[in-house]
Amino acid sequence: MFRLFGVPKLSVGLSVSGCWSLSVSVCRFCDGLVTCPGGSFSEVFMVREKTTGKLYALKCLKKKHLAHTNLENEINVLRRIKHDNVVGLEDFYETRTHYYLVMQLVSGGELFDRILDKGVYTEKDASMVIKQVLQAVSYLHENSIVHRDLKPENLLYYNTDENAKIMVSDFGLSKTLEHGVMSTACGTPGYVAPEVLAQKPYSKAVDCWSIGVITYILLCGYPPFFEENETRLFSKIMRAEYAFHSPFWDDISESAKDFIRNMMEKNPTKRFTTEEALRHSWIAGDTAKDLDIYQSVFEQMERNFAKSKWKVSFSFNK
Repeated sequence: MFRLFGVPKLSVGLSVSGCWSLSVSVCRFCDGLVTCPGGSFSEVFMVREKTTGKLYALKCLKKKHLAHTNLENEINVLRRIKHDNVVGLEDFYETRTHYYLVMQLVSGGELFDRILDKGVYTEKDASMVIKQVLQAVSYLHENSIVHRDLKPENLLYYNTDENAKIMVSDFGLSKTLEHGVMSTACGTPGYVAPEVLAQKPYSKAVDCWSIGVITYILLCGYPPFFEENETRLFSKIMRAEYAFHSPFWDDISESAKDFIRNMMEKNPTKRFTTEEALRHSWIAGDTAKDLDIYQSVFEQMERNFAKSKWKVSFSFNK
């Protein structure tokens, strides 16, 4: 039994202010007593379980706008996993018109938004974020699951506490490995690995590439690959053509650059695994600098991340 609150948001990592409530069970809610607001195929509400008072996120999806196989895949993946840094699925309901996913409530907001609000931000902060992401993704890989769409929008803070943990979300494009390789080209262009764009068979190494891209951005505020033309963007990614530009990288440690080089290795067989990444000195040691890089990163993030092409996932060649 759940109580429904608040305004809809478009992310499971939502920040909700309550403005109305209804004493309804999820089942009655799903039968149409309350319908999802129009205008989007996906809405998220905060709900309270009536017996325990615990808060959850209720993700409502309109069937007519959704590829059923993608949702089935997400549910199958979420039912298999339980980790401190992964947004969990608590329950699932279905009606004639909607699917409803009762998710763990994650209220701290997106990674980039939190960084922009910090005021002080160091390489060490970035290292601590990436360590948590690696721990979550390492768990997924141990369970033969590849996320395939790791990006900052899918990295959320559990709550608004200063030391809140990072949560990996959005498993719509995740895949369970059956034979160690996959072939469906999918992901978000700026974060996708070269072998995916080349439409070659690929492995869980694609997630490590994406983590490398995220790390790069966390340390300078701009993407390693950028072109207005998508064809040229893909060409740069497939060649792994990136650099550590001055002055933005002048104060970043050589250890951080070495970590990124190993994560963004063009050859997936030579690329770091999550286990190797977790052992790197920038993650496991004390080589990440404590120098404040907030101003430079803030300015570059403000300038570079209004581009929708860095946010939209794609999937083809199924």
